[in-house]
Amino acid sequence: MNTPARIPPGIYNAIDYERLAAQHLPADRLAYIAGGCGWDQTVAANRAAFGQWAVLPRLLRDVRAGHTRRALNGQDLPHPFFLAPVAHQRLAHPDAELATARAAEATATCLVASTLSSAPLEAIAQAAGSAPRWFQLYLQPERAHTLDLLARAQAAGYTAIVLTLDASIQLASRSALAAGFALPPECTAGNLAAYAPSAPAPLAEGDSRIFQGAMRHAPIWDDLHWLLPATRLPVWVKGVLHPDDARALQAAGVAGLIVSNHGGRSLDGAPAALRQLPAVRAAVGADCPLLLDGGIRSGQDAFKALALGADAVLVGRLQMYALAAAGALGVAHMLTLLIEELQACMAQAGCASPADITPEALLPSCPTDPQAFPC
Repeated sequence: MNTPARIPPGIYNAIDYERLAAQHLPADRLAYIAGGCGWDQTVAANRAAFGQWAVLPRLLRDVRAGHTRRALNGQDLPHPFFLAPVAHQRLAHPDAELATARAAEATATCLVASTLSSAPLEAIAQAAGSAPRWFQLYLQPERAHTLDLLARAQAAGYTAIVLTLDASIQLASRSALAAGFALPPECTAGNLAAYAPSAPAPLAEGDSRIFQGAMRHAPIWDDLHWLLPATRLPVWVKGVLHPDDARALQAAGVAGLIVSNHGGRSLDGAPAALRQLPAVRAAVGADCPLLLDGGIRSGQDAFKALALGADAVLVGRLQMYALAAAGALGVAHMLTLLIEELQACMAQAGCASPADITPEALLPSCPTDPQAFPC
């Protein structure tokens, strides 16, 4: 895959990278990155949810001292965009997460590195330089391996752990299967190379491939209670959709929550993350740090998420599209566009800071298809 060393022509908004990625990715890889699981219903729902809301402009508001700064768990951030943990970024670009990390440093964006990254977490940290960085954790079948990942992340300067709990089973996307996608041999998990994989225990007669097979090592509450005191880093939980789960996790002492349906890659037919955001915010109160992951394609999308209760948002697929189209420069340009789009939306809505963005800034919107979302 050849990627230009300059910003590609025809990029006017961040979402344009989604269109351009098709020119730089083989069809099977594009289908895998763009798809979720099953019929991709939840992928579509994540995007459609933003169309249910309109931003209400305000007049004569003085925003000349406006900014996008946020403070999150004592960490000062210049803007509310995070680079989401996306596995196997070598699918999009040969420099993989190292290019993404360089873009994070150039834009002072917090990078969340995946357990399943193509490059080791230490190399990503080095490439990220001064950029803030968190480490996304999948609990490993061997607890010793999990402890080693935690120690490596802390030693490499990661300042938080993002524990993903909603991806024990990931069914294939029919669109990716139809395109013939298979993970290429060069896409290996750089962080797990030193850990010998555990041999799967054989199933007994009558056992389920799902319950006794795939779910054998799925996280349970005991695992969370073991993990929290095992690291000095704050632990966030990603994959929260149900308010009761949010309350229970808050009571358990996690540092914050990420409302997410794993980009539609976990349960096809799950509700849009944005749809569940207000209910989760109501469940945990105003002071619990809360992020949104799923469907962000513009600064206006981010504005709507902030208005509905998020403190910041994660950018996943758009990150991969920009990486495929123009490497580190593309990711940095995409983030710059998102920040400027958010600023333009804030200015016209009369919001001088993220703290000014409240639910009153939005109105229910009637889409062109009244059958999809009745007004």
